[in-house]
Amino acid sequence: MRPTLVAEVRFAEWTRDGHVRQASFHAMRTDKPAKEIRRETRRSGAVDSSKEMPSMQKSSALPVKITHGERVMDTHSGVTKLELAEYYDAVSHWMLPHLADRPVAVLRAPEGIGGEMFFQKHAAKTITGVHMLDPALDPDHEPLMQIDDTRGLVGAVQMGSVELHTWNARSDLIERPDRVIFDLDPGKGVTFAQIVEGAQLIRGLLEELGLKAFVKTSGGKGLHVVTPLARRHEWDFAKGFAEAVAKHMAHVFPDRFTATMGPKHRVGKCFIDYLRNYRGATTVCAYSARAREGMAVSMPVHWEELSDLPGADAWTVRNALDRLTALKEDPWADYIKASQQRVTKTMLDRLGR
Repeated sequence: MRPTLVAEVRFAEWTRDGHVRQASFHAMRTDKPAKEIRRETRRSGAVDSSKEMPSMQKSSALPVKITHGERVMDTHSGVTKLELAEYYDAVSHWMLPHLADRPVAVLRAPEGIGGEMFFQKHAAKTITGVHMLDPALDPDHEPLMQIDDTRGLVGAVQMGSVELHTWNARSDLIERPDRVIFDLDPGKGVTFAQIVEGAQLIRGLLEELGLKAFVKTSGGKGLHVVTPLARRHEWDFAKGFAEAVAKHMAHVFPDRFTATMGPKHRVGKCFIDYLRNYRGATTVCAYSARAREGMAVSMPVHWEELSDLPGADAWTVRNALDRLTALKEDPWADYIKASQQRVTKTMLDRLGR
């Protein structure tokens, strides 16, 4: 074939035999003739290789221009603003199914995570690619925000965003949550192995009730156990169920769990944070970076992987793509299938007993 057209394609990496992995079409290009296109190679010494993301092809054409890309967002790891934008660009294929169609809040760190940071839930100012939702969804405030594509992800980074947090409902049916999240927040003296055991115990209870659960690292210290639901329950019902599970676990395993807020109540225990499930509450999105030293990310995992993990911050902006490209199966492949499960009165009665 004779090449005549030019297309821009984003992808995760080159394979050893010269193919691109996880490619997605972005746009046709008319600004360059086909005969000028060559595979780009990095010149020796041009970049500090210790600060490169392994196995990640860095796009020369992000969907949003990044200014001050050299700004160091985390002095501990040296991750720059441009690197963070490139991470979100590369991981968008995995992240958008968990992010799109939901109200989103962002944690912004315009000067890096060592400077002033603030949490933004409403569209006080326009962010490139970020949609403003109907103001009626959250009266008496500026409109809620939503990110549905890679342009919005990278646009959020351009405005200094590091973390992205999502509601437990989608914006088209915002009064009907589609999941319940149990955030295991360890207290002083709790090891990661104990957190893993706690997550597995919660999974066992949910399975006994007939509900399938999924797990992801928080990117901080704990784990998130996520139970998808059919969009038939109201917020109070979903939160009530989460509270019932948390209190049941604290009652049965008082040496392991607490359902009461406050540092003094969680010494040597995991606090099961069920308050992530009320209307307007958010939880860090899967694959989101965290504004912490090392720039770890929240990573979905197989239940069978948990016991081998060194901690909830095992993956970072710089090694997350290595994991994803090496995966043979999405750890949450059955999530959509499980999204029709319901909490029944019988389940609540069993928890009460």
